[in-house]
Amino acid sequence: MMPVFKSSRRDFTFGPWKLTAARTHIMKSAEAERLAEELHMPCVPEMMFGDNILRIQHESQFGIEFNAVDALRCVNNSQGVVKVACAEEWQESRSEPEHTKGIVKPYDWTYTTDYKGTLLGDTLKLKVFATTEHIDTEKLKAREQIMFFEEVLLFEDELHDHGVSSLSVKIRVMPSIFFVLLRFFLRVDGVLIRMNDTRLYHEADKQYMLREYTSRESKVSSLMHVPQALFTDPNEIAQYLPVKETVCEKLEFPENLSPESAAVPEHT
Repeated sequence: MMPVFKSSRRDFTFGPWKLTAARTHIMKSAEAERLAEELHMPCVPEMMFGDNILRIQHESQFGIEFNAVDALRCVNNSQGVVKVACAEEWQESRSEPEHTKGIVKPYDWTYTTDYKGTLLGDTLKLKVFATTEHIDTEKLKAREQIMFFEEVLLFEDELHDHGVSSLSVKIRVMPSIFFVLLRFFLRVDGVLIRMNDTRLYHEADKQYMLREYTSRESKVSSLMHVPQALFTDPNEIAQYLPVKETVCEKLEFPENLSPESAAVPEHT
């Protein structure tokens, strides 16, 4: 039986920014089938929260949000498919509705995604540039008051009891900064552990955000020295997973913002 989730929505104002975290029910089967057809997948994750979002939007309407549908659009169905004995068994266990006929296989049954968020805005948008600047981790360690915190699950699938594939996002707001962690976590039992993290960081007096994407992965056979109890804890296992890719970016604000929009925040 699927767990029951209560719908909730929380908003927080951080200067010119409106931060919204929304959680609601699992996508209904008819909607899930339509989405799978659109994405050329036999099926979407078992627990698909299509209306769950974390949105960070400026009063001038630009910003960034994190949602499950756009994350699935970033799943690469042609490369990097995990080939294990259980993959075929898992696919056979998921009854294929009429809409899946004609879909090209194989597809990435692990739902691995390198999604880093969806940029918002029409005339005004964040501009993305490569950078050598890094997130100030010391400021994140500072004992500042946490004024707003939310965690939103975007999707999860237990891979027919052969592990877990999940995507979640959380935000922490302190008096002068906000910090977001989007985490894709994959564990295929006896095969591999993979983690794709996107960190988003903003200091209130800066005209940009920093975004750092890190992909880590290890075969389970290379983790024999690690207690298996840690395999289910992303925070603990991360230190044992070699980094495969790192991307550092600066998300600059549009140039023609009013001075009021650049002010240090008053919190509500």
